[in-house]
Amino acid sequence: MAAPTEGARSRRSGSTRRQFLWGGAVAGVGAVAAVGVDLALNRSDTEATQASAPMNGDETVPFYGVHQAGVDTAAQAHGTFIGLDLEPEVDRDGLRRLMRILSDDAARLTQGVPALADSEPELALSPARLTITFGFGPGFVSRAAGTAPAWLAPLPAFGVDQLRQEFSDGDLVLQIAGDDPLTVAHASRMLLKDARGFTRVRWTQQGFRRAYGTERPGTTMRNLFGQVDGTTNPEPGTEDFDKVVWSDAGWMAGGTGMVIRRIRMELDKWDKLDRGGRDASIGRTLSNGAPLTGTEEFDEPDFDATSSIGFPVIPQFAHIRRARGDGKERIFRRGYNYDERPAGSEISDSGLLFVSFQADVDKQFTPMQRRLDELDLLNEWTIPIGSAVFAVPPGCAEGGFIGETLLS
Repeated sequence: MAAPTEGARSRRSGSTRRQFLWGGAVAGVGAVAAVGVDLALNRSDTEATQASAPMNGDETVPFYGVHQAGVDTAAQAHGTFIGLDLEPEVDRDGLRRLMRILSDDAARLTQGVPALADSEPELALSPARLTITFGFGPGFVSRAAGTAPAWLAPLPAFGVDQLRQEFSDGDLVLQIAGDDPLTVAHASRMLLKDARGFTRVRWTQQGFRRAYGTERPGTTMRNLFGQVDGTTNPEPGTEDFDKVVWSDAGWMAGGTGMVIRRIRMELDKWDKLDRGGRDASIGRTLSNGAPLTGTEEFDEPDFDATSSIGFPVIPQFAHIRRARGDGKERIFRRGYNYDERPAGSEISDSGLLFVSFQADVDKQFTPMQRRLDELDLLNEWTIPIGSAVFAVPPGCAEGGFIGETLLS
């Protein structure tokens, strides 16, 4: 007897095994649906409220204001920094067009609204505290025929530096930060499409902190050495912060100076150092960030304290002692960790995207870095491989654009 061809109906009478199983499956689906309806009807008010509660991705940070967002904003989990070089033919009018376009799309994207020519508008709908911050390099200000702050120039050469051009300098920087990496990636692409024709990418650097919700808000970040990083930061919203960070000079009034340093961390070498040596190198305990003379992270270090045999409890070479100086040079740190794909026999290519904001780079950051360059034990395990300085102009009102104080 010939076998039936594919798709032919069986001549067997009655219910086949397949029909029986299919009928049972349909009945099961119906039962599950009924149970689902019943559960939905009997769901508690608390569960219903939770289901309608705002999602983390819905949170927004205002774009317009006296200052640009992304400086005094609580640091987000993900950050992308893009350094751009201006095309040779871009003049002052071209810069004005560029910043109008970038500002308009940045204002939209940070509020969960697609960019004007957004080819993937669905990716813009969850802003997740997205902020977009613009900074101008010396070349940008020169093209704008503006007067640059005296500090807007490459940093002096330091003995510890092994700088690479693919991570240094630039005419324009975009700091794109948010709590969702997809949102950050999409915003980066949209802004680079806006800048195409005006600029070319010089470098891109990506960093991260703890994921959103992993730690309580306000917790000091940890770098990949395990150290707390940023304990002595001034508190945003205070007079102290305003004095340290915001400029009051000319077109920069309401803006700030930005330093970006890519610092490679020799984690393999760091692994060989015992816990006591690690604590001594920074001057704080790794466990909770307390100074060696205290018990809690925010205790004031006692640099005069000595041990039973007369040695300083916080060594002369400790990072916190060298960074402190006389206490007059202060900055606001807002850095990110990076972890790239290792090559060859390495097991890590990691480090810190050191980002600081200060009103005057020459007076606040450079003296501090000179002290660290001269004597900081952490130099044994860290190598600065990238460096750039930018002027972050003030914010703008709705209908305006970032940089209008320079370009208008």
